[in-house]
Amino acid sequence: MFELQELDAEHYRSQTRRSTLIVCVILAALCSLMAAASIALFGEPGGSNFRWNLGGVIVGLLLTIAVVRVYLWPQPWMAPAVYGFRLKRNLMKITNMLHQVEAAVADGDHTGMRVLRFYHLGLIQMHTLEGNSTAISDMVRQIDQHRECLIDQGMDPEQNRLDPAWLEDIASRWRQAKR
Repeated sequence: MFELQELDAEHYRSQTRRSTLIVCVILAALCSLMAAASIALFGEPGGSNFRWNLGGVIVGLLLTIAVVRVYLWPQPWMAPAVYGFRLKRNLMKITNMLHQVEAAVADGDHTGMRVLRFYHLGLIQMHTLEGNSTAISDMVRQIDQHRECLIDQGMDPEQNRLDPAWLEDIASRWRQAKR
């Protein structure tokens, strides 16, 4: 279950810039260190050490991923970046099956309506956090129409949670309808 959180956009941007900078420094340091170590251990003086250099960079990248996921991910200063990553990941899950969600909404399906409302609210939040007001303004009419439809149906327009079971429900009904 993913839930939208109230975040200050300025704080979010400053924290994500900070965490991005830290990860980039770690990446550069580990890639340089691993490339130099692989050349020192396996390279040939005066020869082409491209493959050892490349291998060291790849190992540095893999080590950076491991450091980020194991050590940095749970750090409090990474929370805005982790939240942004999870928000985008959940929005992408919906985007990948948006035609199915919209078909469910067209059929009056309440699960599809909740998923689409979460999608709209998530997009608004993502664009707000990233300071992209143009993208929001392009969607206002569609978002408002769907909100009014929810209210007319007696549903809560504040769909701040996404249950993965909703997506699976829509996908399974879509698969069954295609048979």
